[in-house]
Amino acid sequence: QVQVVESGGGLVQAGGSLRLSCAASGSIFSINEMGWYRQAPGKQRELVAIITSGGSANYADSLKGRFTISRDSAKNSVYLQMNSLKPEDTAVYYCTVVYTTYGGSRWPSWGQGTQVTVSS
Repeated sequence: QVQVVESGGGLVQAGGSLRLSCAASGSIFSINEMGWYRQAPGKQRELVAIITSGGSANYADSLKGRFTISRDSAKNSVYLQMNSLKPEDTAVYYCTVVYTTYGGSRWPSWGQGTQVTVSS
């Protein structure tokens, strides 16, 4: 059993910043990659950013330069620094973890999501 818990969402004015955090815990041998997706009302879930165990990061093209993903492997945690927020960034942000179990299986796991609301 693996738990993924996000925190740090909230209400912010346009132009402001927020930092999301996510921690994974449970029967994890190693984490392969961690990342963030978001889903706005009436829209499909979309990739925000992913970071591998080696520290390589990939971003949605539209978010490059404003969002920064980082991780603390010792804490099985990933962070998303969001700057210059826009109303269109309003969404539920989900943390995802791809991990390997002690038995050698690889699985994805998702958090429950954290709401980010950007007011104009």
